Amino acid sequence: MKKQANINITVGALIAALYAGMTYFSSVFGLAYGPLQFRFSEALTILPFFTPAAIPGLVIGCFIGNLGSPYGLVDIIFGTLATLLAALTTRALGRSSAKYALFLAALPPVVFNALIIGAEVTFFLPESLTFKAFAASAAWIGLGEFVVCLGLGLPLALALKKSKVFEKFQSN
Repeated sequence: MKKQANINITVGALIAALYAGMTYFSSVFGLAYGPLQFRFSEALTILPFFTPAAIPGLVIGCFIGNLGSPYGLVDIIFGTLATLLAALTTRALGRSSAKYALFLAALPPVVFNALIIGAEVTFFLPESLTFKAFAASAAWIGLGEFVVCLGLGLPLALALKKSKVFEKFQSN
């Protein structure tokens, strides 16, 4: 039991470090924050499908990654909330027996980030807060998230599933 807890803490810490590091790497290219984002770290949001240890790892990693956000405390709070909700939903899909659950697991980060971060970006727009501005922000955030989650996250998930790496120390 203690060994499993140590493994979960280690896996979560590794995921947190990877997520934060990949977010800062994305920011070097201007892709981590703003109305159009292609955070390489979002490919990791598929990991709760395989292990619950990924949930705190992603949340802590997102929190640390958002410390560099120009949106400040708002992004630290709401960006981390979006990641938490997406991770919990992805984990639920990982526990389901649905035929296409793995493919669906790439979608919660797209939806939650489009809605929550789309609203956040809209809040900081210089023009007035309108539904049209929110819809545009949500669409752009969702597009970036979709490209990363399906373009990088899904191949990662398929490789992990094939390698069965998480089956060696799986816990509920």
